[in-house]
Amino acid sequence: MRQIILDTETTGLEPSQGHRIIEIGCVEVVNRKLTGNHYHQYIQPEREIDEQAIEVHGITPEFLKDKPVFADISDEFMAFVDGGQLVIHNAPFDIGFIDHELKLLNNHYQSIKDHCSVIDTLVMAREKHPGQKNNLDALCKRYMVDNSQRDLHGALLDAEILADVYLMMTGGQTALLLDDNDNSSGNSQAESGEVIRRLTKKFNTPVINASSDELESHRAKLEVIKKASGGQCLWLQD
Repeated sequence: MRQIILDTETTGLEPSQGHRIIEIGCVEVVNRKLTGNHYHQYIQPEREIDEQAIEVHGITPEFLKDKPVFADISDEFMAFVDGGQLVIHNAPFDIGFIDHELKLLNNHYQSIKDHCSVIDTLVMAREKHPGQKNNLDALCKRYMVDNSQRDLHGALLDAEILADVYLMMTGGQTALLLDDNDNSSGNSQAESGEVIRRLTKKFNTPVINASSDELESHRAKLEVIKKASGGQCLWLQD
């Protein structure tokens, strides 16, 4: 199965008010394995960006001055996602904006759902964790996904983080890679598509040795087990 984890950033909240997409980020997952293929594009929206939106994603009109308009990148974007299953957090928001952009083209593209199926991870999370916070940051904390680089929202970074969250939420971890070297040629789990790549994180975990009193209590407990089991305490056998 080919899945495309997708996120967008926009000039505001409502396409019905003329707001536009300014960034698209996509990462490709095939058979539950991140392939390394991605699509990322900043877009000139041909309108102002709400100040509240800039506070969220940090993308300014000055930065977007030399970026292409959506019409110039639409074919490339649609070719990347065509036939895949889109995985989106709060899908109606992103789908609404993408469909708005497609309709403005006034060509053969009508709706993204004519080309892709869609999974909404927000709906999925609410079903799995009712009554709890289910935004992306909360899910990162719940599934121990590193989002330490997420000072501001960014479409590609958020898509990468969502990919990790989605894989953890839908299948747990079969194998955990904590570096950037995916040497999967000799890994049967990787060959079967069951490796979940996680964002790199360094842990400084302290080592706490048992005290002499704790060791003595442990030995005494093993002697009790040995007596009760007729000398069959496995932890005392060589």
